[in-house]
Formats: sequence, C-alpha cells, structure tokens
Amino acid sequence: MTGKTKLLERASKHYFTLGLGDGASYLCRENMKYGIAKIHIAQEKLGFKPDATFLSTPDETVTRNKTRWKAGFGYGGKLVWGSGKEHFIVLDTKPNACGMLVGGLDELPNPKSLIEKITSYKNECYIDNIKLDWDFAESNHFIDLFEVESLKLDYNFPKYVFIIHGAVPELCGKNEKGVGLYFDKSPKLQNISENIKTDFGCLNVLIDNAAKEYYDFYKYAEQFSKKKRSLVGELLFGKYQEICNVTHQGLLSYNELVLGCHNTKDSSTVFPMALKADLPGFLFEGNENISDEIIEVSGFSKRAESLGFTDRLRGSNVLPHGGGYSFSDFLKVKEVIEIGDSRYFILEMRAEIGNKICSDVRDMEFDYRGKAVVLRTVELQLGQIVAKLIPKFVLKI
Repeated sequence: MTGKTKLLERASKHYFTLGLGDGASYLCRENMKYGIAKIHIAQEKLGFKPDATFLSTPDETVTRNKTRWKAGFGYGGKLVWGSGKEHFIVLDTKPNACGMLVGGLDELPNPKSLIEKITSYKNECYIDNIKLDWDFAESNHFIDLFEVESLKLDYNFPKYVFIIHGAVPELCGKNEKGVGLYFDKSPKLQNISENIKTDFGCLNVLIDNAAKEYYDFYKYAEQFSKKKRSLVGELLFGKYQEICNVTHQGLLSYNELVLGCHNTKDSSTVFPMALKADLPGFLFEGNENISDEIIEVSGFSKRAESLGFTDRLRGSNVLPHGGGYSFSDFLKVKEVIEIGDSRYFILEMRAEIGNKICSDVRDMEFDYRGKAVVLRTVELQLGQIVAKLIPKFVLKI
C-alpha cells in the first residue's frame, strides 16, 4: 500500500455518510476523501491532531464551484477540523454566507408587480454604503412563492410564504469592510494565507492573527447576507412575518463549517428545505442529532468510537437545505485516476454500456433530487416536518 493510498484510506474513515447512495453521492464521497486527506496533512504540519471529519446529510452531492471541487470538497454536510478554538481556517472550502430567508404573507403578490419592483430596485440597493449584487437569479439561487399547508398545530403560519435564497458576492473579493471571503478573488487574502503542500495538491489556510481577521470578517459578511435578504424581502413584499433567516454555507467557528446544510443550533427553530420548482418545499423543526440509534443503524458506532468521534456525531445538529444536484445517467464511481493535482472519475453508467470519465462536474448535465431527501431526513430523525409548501411561482430574475 502506497503512502498516498494510506492517507486516502485514513480520510475515508473520517467520512460519515447519511446520503442516498446515488451517483452524486458517490462523486461527493470520492472527491471529499482528497479534501479531508489534505486537511489531515496540513493539521500534522501545523502541529494539530489530524482529526478532520465530514458528516454528509441526505442531500450529499457535488459542488459546482470549480475551485472548491478541484481542491477536493463536495457539498451537503458538516466539515469539522478541530475543537472550534484553534485559529486555523481552511480557505479552499470557500464559505460564502449563503442562506435562505422565509417570510410570511397574508396574500399572494401579483407576479407583474414583483417583476416591476425587481427591475426598479435591483440596481439601486445599498447596505453600509456597499451596492448590492443581485444574485437571486444566479446558479441555484431564487425567490420562490408558496402556499402553506401547516402540519403542526404549534405553529400559526400565514397562508403564503416566500423564500429568498442568496449570498454575498459583493464581499467575496477584497472590499472596504475586510479581506474578502474567497482567496481566489482577494489578493490581500492570498498574501496573508499559508499555502501548504500536500501529496494531493496545495491547501490554502489561515492561522493565528490572519485566521482571527478572517473569522471576524466572515461574521460581518454573514450578518450582511441576512440583512441583504431582509432588505430585498421588504422592497419586494412590504411588511411580512419573518419565519427564519438562516445560513447553510458558512463557518460556525474557526474549525467548523456547514457546507450546504442547516445548523439546527441556529437561533431559528424552523428551517426550509427547497426542492425542485415543480415539487413542494418543506419547513422542518431540527433535532439535536444524531441519536445513538441512528449512529448504530448507519454503521458508524465502532468506527466513531475507535476514532473518538462519537460525541462529535451526536452533536452534529444538521439538516439538508435542499435536494442537491443529481445525475441520471450513472450509478457510481468505479475508479479515480490522478494525473498531477487533477482527478478524473470513471463512472459506471446506468445503461451498463461503456463508461463516462469526468473531472469538472460543471460540464455534466444535472437535475435536482426530489422527495427522497425529505423521506431520508425524516427516517434519520434529523428533524420533523411542520409545514408543506405548495409552489405558486419562482422568480429567476
């Protein structure tokens, strides 16, 4: 067994999957091994214990951010690399304070009036003298309108809700408020970061005062992101009832990151799960998860106990935020070929004829998963459904 093989094997043992086991899940797992292995190596070089773990949620999938994917990271889960107190941040994960605001309305707005408001306001919005970048039509971001079907009497939900899904591209590069969120868009962030060489390519990290400066800025960016969604909600819908405004891609501490999932320890008690435009969404209550029963049933018990991660799993507190990307034409990853710092995934096709080889997943046709993620979430006791959201219309403007 080669040294690289041992490092990847160690990384695999630190990956705990709650995913569906479809093609996108397999791609996430295979790519994520490399990201975890790189963090382990960086931790050892910096004098930390190599304890990085990833717990995937039922929407375990790929990331279509090219830099993040090439660095060895997937999407849909919680990444932890330390106690939360070490001044050590992994930049290649690219936290961007993306999240969703759910607002309640008594009446369904007229689509034409909303389009007129978007056309009027989207180039004239500012927070802290920073002009807002209207990102609510980019990638999988959106503004959705739903009719609410309450499923739990404890909640007095309004008749309709909207969901605003967006992040803060205006703060990704260097800006007047701080160093920026993305190392590949901020020269200053590149200057203060450490570039650590590993067997699987370099890892960009921040330590000591640089980590503190970045974390302080990230907390500002997260509040900015929430204010941005709130402001857009007010401009488009006027007075509304805020049900939640939660982050699903960002730092929880110096050493914890939600990478496309909700943190149920957030101050909110309700969390949205949005699927495809033609399927219902849901509002969930989150649990303090994962239970010992689920740890056992998922086959984690012995491995988690031997590695000392049982308490970390118990306190994960995660919920999917959506269905995640899916691919209909292949079943799993048969093999990974490494050439230089690049990885090529050989995929087993559903038709059992030939193989597909890919590297950049952005070039592949994709869809979004449906209710299977919801059912898996309930089955794993990660949360309870408190409302069903019936789609009325989606704004991609």
